[in-house]
Amino acid sequence: MANSNIKLIYFNQPGRAEAIRLLLAAAGKAYEEVNVNLDQWQEMKPSAPCGTIPIIEVDGKRFGQSRAIATYLAREFDLYGKESLDGLKIDQTAQVAEDFIMEFANKYYFVKESDKKDEGAKTLKEETAPKYLGFFEKYIREEGTGFICGSKITLGDIVVFDICTGFLKPFIDDSLSSFPLVQALVKMVESNARIKQYLATKKSS
Repeated sequence: MANSNIKLIYFNQPGRAEAIRLLLAAAGKAYEEVNVNLDQWQEMKPSAPCGTIPIIEVDGKRFGQSRAIATYLAREFDLYGKESLDGLKIDQTAQVAEDFIMEFANKYYFVKESDKKDEGAKTLKEETAPKYLGFFEKYIREEGTGFICGSKITLGDIVVFDICTGFLKPFIDDSLSSFPLVQALVKMVESNARIKQYLATKKSS
């Protein structure tokens, strides 16, 4: 895998591909990114492996589904723990994050009526975000190392970081101070040398 050629195909935005980018940054793995617009994506969609985006290309072979891609990369680059139970903890965290994203989609993103959208935003801030941040806080506390799993950054930590700093951030900011372990984890991931460099490059581009 270290010598594999990796190409990431996605829109020119963080979205569903950001955890993948963060993983590749943490691994120090060089890759090519191809950004497409909506018209280009519509042309590509019928031939996409899963009919969804992002897509990763490994030595010319294409694969879909963001969580599957992230898990594959985490395993390949030693960001998935050491034991089977570590993988379970990481997958649990990733699935909880996925549940949070789905609630966001159903309560806000896909809602058309402005009054219902406002109601959804209120619910996300006051109820949904504290619920899921509470899960993450519990996992970190139970692990006792400051990480989701073990004593170094894994996919689990990157998932939590992405949730707290990505497109859900506006719904999380009001609650984050009530979850000090999650806050500390976000700062810890952000201070990782490779991730810090990636974020600085991203900010300047």
